[in-house]
Amino acid sequence: MHLTIQESGVLSGEIPVYGSKNASLPLLAASLLTSEEVILHNIPAIRDLFSMKEIMTSLGATVVRDGNTVSITATTVGTSKISEDTVGALRGSILLLGALLGRNRTVTLPLPGGDIIGARPIDAHMDGFAQLGAHITSRADEVSIDGKDMKAGTVVLKEFSVTATENILLVASTLPGTTVIHIAAAEPHVVALCDLLRAMGATITGDGTHTITIEGNEHLHGAEVTNIPDMLEAGFFILLAAATHSKLTVTNVPVDHLLLFFKKCKEIGIRYEISGTNVTVHPSELRPFKMQVLPYPGIPTDLQAPFAVIATQASGSSLIHDPMYEGRFKHIFELEKMGAKAVVCDPHRVLITGPTALSGKRIPSLDLRSGATLIIAGLIAKGETIIDQAELIGRGYADIVPRLQAIGANIEQHE
Repeated sequence: MHLTIQESGVLSGEIPVYGSKNASLPLLAASLLTSEEVILHNIPAIRDLFSMKEIMTSLGATVVRDGNTVSITATTVGTSKISEDTVGALRGSILLLGALLGRNRTVTLPLPGGDIIGARPIDAHMDGFAQLGAHITSRADEVSIDGKDMKAGTVVLKEFSVTATENILLVASTLPGTTVIHIAAAEPHVVALCDLLRAMGATITGDGTHTITIEGNEHLHGAEVTNIPDMLEAGFFILLAAATHSKLTVTNVPVDHLLLFFKKCKEIGIRYEISGTNVTVHPSELRPFKMQVLPYPGIPTDLQAPFAVIATQASGSSLIHDPMYEGRFKHIFELEKMGAKAVVCDPHRVLITGPTALSGKRIPSLDLRSGATLIIAGLIAKGETIIDQAELIGRGYADIVPRLQAIGANIEQHE
């Protein structure tokens, strides 16, 4: 699949933020912890969640989507018919380890895949499980975990890993007694998972901080919750408005999840107004900036790529530092093809000098966030931009083409 984009000028109107991708995957995984029905609202129709549905169905769960509501009933859960190819291709399937350990106390799965954005080892997950008494056998492409001896206890994570925190939460919620997770991730999607686990019968305190305490319950029950809005999508649309010098209102924005993001926008010169959950961006003169990606509540690594397009339109040199992953600047080489002046100083830093006029080119999507970033570049570039492998963008953005068309973007999707 590819996208064709023409320079679109000033955009206008409203564009809505959908449910959080990064919260949806752990919420779906948590539904496997009970045989009763779990109902999840505000779940976006993205490719990663269709892949997760395929995996869960192969495990024996019944998964029904009705609009943005997903109902899951996992009466029995087994891995004999698991969709191994889908597990291998979906990074988020790592959460099945905690879910299946919590449900069955044993799990064997292929190692998960996903975007190629540098090393993303799972040793923090394995170390956390081991601290609770799990016995782990790893092979080149598979991991087996025997959790029959797992007991509630203390886990000190090796790093601020979101998915490792979520995996320990999933299994600890089913272990009788008190488990404490130190060096826990504090992201809003971790809190969203805790909200569901509480609704299912676990007692959890401290979520949103780096120390989380869980009182487990062997018999979790069904529940109904509403997913949080996607802060990454909200940030993406706000930066899209700024790059195109548009007056655009982004609706359903989780403002409190983006406090440092908004501070950085103000520093850059992006003019915006916040009214409840609506953010209206006004045409702005963009200033150069320095930005470092940090774990929440810092600026997310998934938003540094669209900031790079902002940097190409700012007057001066901007430095972007992403210490979290060493493969997150592949989009820079595509922006350079379009005319950007950039120097990748090392695997974690890039210097971009603007303003520069971009020109349309045929470029690959590379990964989910890079592909979305190149859409912004295409909207401001002279001539036509063609983005190949655009199906990668659909992993995290539902209805991206019609939503952009509705605000005046000249963009088409081609199968």
